[in-house]
Amino acid sequence: MMRAQSGLPKLFAVLYRPMNVKRIRTSLRALVLLVAAVTFAQKNTPPPNAAKATCVHPTKLYVEADESASQVATIQPGREMVIAERSGKWLRVFANTDVSIVNEQDVPVFGNQTNTPPVSGWMIDKGIVTSNTPNGDEILFGAAATMELQASEPHPPPGAALSARGLYRMVVELFPQSPRVPEAMWRAADIRWQLQKADAFSLPSAHEKEAYLREQIDESEMKKIIKLYPHSRWAALAAFDMIDNKICGDWQGSEKCPEKEADFFVKYADDYPDSPKAAQALYQAAWRMASAGDMYQADNDEKKAGDARAKAKELSARLQSKYGQSDYAARAAGLVYMMDQKIPIYGSQEE
Repeated sequence: MMRAQSGLPKLFAVLYRPMNVKRIRTSLRALVLLVAAVTFAQKNTPPPNAAKATCVHPTKLYVEADESASQVATIQPGREMVIAERSGKWLRVFANTDVSIVNEQDVPVFGNQTNTPPVSGWMIDKGIVTSNTPNGDEILFGAAATMELQASEPHPPPGAALSARGLYRMVVELFPQSPRVPEAMWRAADIRWQLQKADAFSLPSAHEKEAYLREQIDESEMKKIIKLYPHSRWAALAAFDMIDNKICGDWQGSEKCPEKEADFFVKYADDYPDSPKAAQALYQAAWRMASAGDMYQADNDEKKAGDARAKAKELSARLQSKYGQSDYAARAAGLVYMMDQKIPIYGSQEE
């Protein structure tokens, strides 16, 4: 008992040392911050049963259910959001706002919409499509097609391509059983591909002869389409796009480049004979072999020049035989004519 009593002053001395008081205050401050962070997260995290949605026109997001309230953001068409609650004409939503992504590293992979935390706010229930919207898949697909067309104009609206991509993606997300899904999936992937391709081909590395030295375009979405819809039109279109990752940058006078690329296009035509790109692939192969013939001619290798041009004519004949009504068949006829007339296909057009 005496030991216990004699130990108390020491115990209090330890507890109330200045250093320990400072630690206690620091711990309390950290606890307060933790509670605040948890509270904030709870307020800014969508409930687990929230309904997914998107909008088909730019929609203002407010801090309160009042049009005179401060605006949080403008949600662009195709942005994924979830509806947390309804109040009359108002919806409280959590929405993604990643509208300025262009580079390969920034464009989200299909099935992973964004790494940016969503913003929360109120918007008017107008132009909002959910999985319960009648004919919703057609509405979204039509809005996406319109935005995609606008993106191809000389002076497109800002973010039109990404809005079109987002709307196509939401067809897949909200209406997975829709017959529009395969095409929507392809169109979303192709928009992303073309954006990344433009970026990759604008870099200095695009002039490297070897493809592996160039910035590669992400193939994940294309491969997913081929896996989910093998032997389909959309798989064939995806496979054609992926040839971009295989071709040389600048040929740099090497006949191996056009010959190797011709092989890629011929293999594509063999693998996808019913593809809408099959005729184009054969023409690309024939043009490359004709170009290789010119390159061998410039190197004074008559035999290889003749072999390359013979291969080009063979591919042109195959193209005209199988896809005779296509523009590429007529272009192939012109290609053969130029070779017969000894008009250069590659390089200078003057002899």
